[in-house]
Amino acid sequence: MDALGLNHYLLLSALLFGIGVIGVLIRRNAIMVLMCLELIFNAANINLVAVSRFRPDLAGQIFTIFTITVAAAEVVIGLGLVIAMFRNALTVNVDEIHLLKG
Repeated sequence: MDALGLNHYLLLSALLFGIGVIGVLIRRNAIMVLMCLELIFNAANINLVAVSRFRPDLAGQIFTIFTITVAAAEVVIGLGLVIAMFRNALTVNVDEIHLLKG
């Protein structure tokens, strides 16, 4: 059985990125949109770690730790906004929320 090469990791990352982009574009539920954004972040992290594995430096892995931290902060802020929107509009459907319209 052949070992996994860089192309396999990049293909997996591209697949996850594509699923995330399609999910952000077609989903109406705010929580599902946040989950698809997490897929996009994880696709970028897989790219960074895979390239770092096949190069002699650790820069990609160190940068991945920072992006995971940013993704965790994004989840906290995003879920806080979703809860606030649900309390005001009683829905998490992004098409039905008109809070910012003047």
